[in-house]
Amino acid sequence: MNQPDWLTKLERAAQREPAAQREPLRLASAECGSIEPTLGTRMQSAGLPLRRDAGGWAVEGGDAGLAALAAWLHSQGLGNRWRDELMPVIDTAGACHGLIERAAVRVLGIATRAAHLVGRTPAGSVWIQQRAFDKAVDPGLWDTLMGGLMCARETVQETLQRETWEEAGLRVDELEALAPIGRLTVRRPVEDGYMVEHIHMFEARVPDGMVPVNQDGEVERFDCLAVPMLIDRLQAGQFTLEAALIHAHWLSHHALFPLPPGKG
Repeated sequence: MNQPDWLTKLERAAQREPAAQREPLRLASAECGSIEPTLGTRMQSAGLPLRRDAGGWAVEGGDAGLAALAAWLHSQGLGNRWRDELMPVIDTAGACHGLIERAAVRVLGIATRAAHLVGRTPAGSVWIQQRAFDKAVDPGLWDTLMGGLMCARETVQETLQRETWEEAGLRVDELEALAPIGRLTVRRPVEDGYMVEHIHMFEARVPDGMVPVNQDGEVERFDCLAVPMLIDRLQAGQFTLEAALIHAHWLSHHALFPLPPGKG
């Protein structure tokens, strides 16, 4: 059965070149991100620990240099909302070379890692969350039961445990049939720069009587949808790009998607 056009469009949107020219950003000789050359020149002129280096830009001073770049970007109103949250600066092989404030990662094209959890009920329906309306990214759109970025020095499992509690008030060890279902990488322009995100996808069964309750104020509400309704909402564009692709992957993983005509 042919893939629906809306899903093909989402897949294309998740693999897009930068909107403007970008050049490699290096730390300790390893390529760890990218930067628009006009911004690089501006930062170098401001006396920041950034210099031209073989067709790209090199950050000097390790974590202190990264902190200086992030602070300057924040002072200029560039980047996302300041979080006081350090993220690993990883190269193309996944090795960590330093830490930087989360607000700066997209401006500097630094890859992030995330964990997402698709939560199903014993009857086969799917729990989803609506992102809070004051979220800096995709406010009000629908998301997986849980989705969050890996912070500094966290493993994937630690991120999964922490975010599942913070976003849904659920303990991973109380869920059933927890299992990985693959990885997804998204590369696309975003409002504050360029997004490169490696997403670890998981599924689990939420036992009957267990209801998600947000703990960190970043979720507006939860809903539980039968599969045909989930597909209807995916097709209607009510989800974040990443959540839509993750749910589509989960549905295909269980041979639930695409449904025959007239079934969703």
